[in-house]
Amino acid sequence: MQLGKIIGTVVATQKQDTLQGVRLMVVQPINGDGAPVGTPIVAGDAIGAGVGEVIFYAKSKDGSFALPLQEECCCDAGISAIVDTIYRKQ
Repeated sequence: MQLGKIIGTVVATQKQDTLQGVRLMVVQPINGDGAPVGTPIVAGDAIGAGVGEVIFYAKSKDGSFALPLQEECCCDAGISAIVDTIYRKQ
């Protein structure tokens, strides 16, 4: 899993049937300090994360495990958790 911050939403007029009810969010990968790393990606969200929230996401087939109909879902990344707090050891 990787850390990311939701920076936007994707509006799709048509989706594959297995993605019905799954929101598509634009995620900026971040490091533990919250600094952007790499380019933004689109991830499926079935847990209700919102813009501005820090999340955990997984890519590839693992990303679809948090989504409904995971065996048939065609999604390259999926949001699996909303991060409440990041603890940094001093």
